[in-house]
Amino acid sequence: MHYSQVTRINGYLTVAMGLAMLPCMILDWASGDQSPFVFGETAGFALLVGVLVVLATNNRRSRDISTREAFLLTTGTWAYLPLVGALPFILGEPNVGLTDAYFEAVSGMTTTGSTVFENIESLPHGTLLWRGILQWLGGLGIVVVAMIFLPVMGLGGMQFFRSEGFDTLGKILPRAPDIARALLSTYILLTVICWLCYRILGMSTLDATVVSMSTMSTGGFANSDASFAAFSGPLEYVSAVFMLLASMPFIRFVQLSQGHSRPLWEDVQVRTYLRWTAYCIAAVVIWRLIHESGDFWVVLRETTFNIVTLFSGTGYSSADVTGWGPFPLTVILAAGLVGGCTASTGCSIKIFRWLVVIEALKAQFRRIQTPHSVVTPKLGKQPIGEDVFNSVIAFFAFFLLTFGLLTVALELTGLHNATALTAAWTAIANVGPAYGPEVGGSGALNAFPATAKWLMIFGMLVGRLEILSVFVLFTPAFWRT
Repeated sequence: MHYSQVTRINGYLTVAMGLAMLPCMILDWASGDQSPFVFGETAGFALLVGVLVVLATNNRRSRDISTREAFLLTTGTWAYLPLVGALPFILGEPNVGLTDAYFEAVSGMTTTGSTVFENIESLPHGTLLWRGILQWLGGLGIVVVAMIFLPVMGLGGMQFFRSEGFDTLGKILPRAPDIARALLSTYILLTVICWLCYRILGMSTLDATVVSMSTMSTGGFANSDASFAAFSGPLEYVSAVFMLLASMPFIRFVQLSQGHSRPLWEDVQVRTYLRWTAYCIAAVVIWRLIHESGDFWVVLRETTFNIVTLFSGTGYSSADVTGWGPFPLTVILAAGLVGGCTASTGCSIKIFRWLVVIEALKAQFRRIQTPHSVVTPKLGKQPIGEDVFNSVIAFFAFFLLTFGLLTVALELTGLHNATALTAAWTAIANVGPAYGPEVGGSGALNAFPATAKWLMIFGMLVGRLEILSVFVLFTPAFWRT
């Protein structure tokens, strides 16, 4: 294990975090909301630490990181960078300690969207922008990790997707830097288009900036306690479209930009994701029309937006979904556990893994019916290998085990059982909202005990990093030479 390689990369990322704070400093100076020295000091500290770390490890020869180092890098980075991201909250917000600041930063960088802040409208403009930047950086980071690191580590069937995603009609993206640059360009372009759409439909510049970054990262932070209810109307449809785009494989958009549209339309993940989303919307709309007396177009708009936001793991809210009845709430909770596509900013279990399990079950049923036949489960046209199936099953087992243990642990902190269940659900699936008596009217979780917040922090990190890449660090074999 070459720790200097991992440390140097985190040094560069710390420098990037410091640079990302500078626009917040300028905005605070221009608006006069709070002293620009809050972000100036934290930016200077981050830049100093990052540069010193890079210089201290720069005498080591650069080389490709090993699989063990990739495991350590992915988990260490997502646990460490929120500490840097929490500094402006600690220095700039009164009565915000390490627990709440770190919770907010982890929720932002894992694109979960849960918050401990109330009266969000009263936060300084620089702080509002920083919350959006944290989510945007986290969304970009998880796409790069999903496309480059996790397939190499063989986690949760991602190696299957890599062989699919990197095949651009015979043209292979050769190196990780090329992949990262292509993904970054696509991510920025979609964010800019989203921002323009929001501005054209009436959002302020700051709202459009923060919400577009939050939308494309499927993060869910908004500039109001009312979440997206402050922008009801056509903006809900626009946001739903971009949330759907953000939860599709970004490599397909790279291929589309190169003139290859077939991989996108033929991607079984994309087709299934859109089909399942439409099924859920139709089911909930029919239920609500039968049990409510609302206008059809209002019901359709609210249902479409709130189903898409939870299916994609964004976590916005434009209506009180708990008042729709037990069936819609069940559909919403289930949608949060399905998630978006692999190698997108979407979260949770992901469509790909559900498809692998479904195809494996179909193959097993065919073997039972015709014991002597040779049945090979396929996803699209590609056979599903035994290694992919085993890694997906392992992921499901650890996901359900972690979900159950986290729910019990949250209950032991004194939370109501409904609150503990939905808090575990929102943390490990990185969805955002929680429901229960301890949740504030604005959806803030500031009333949670400190222990519960740290448990949710662990759940958010584990869920965002695909479960196994975190737990492998707790095995003695990983640390042996």
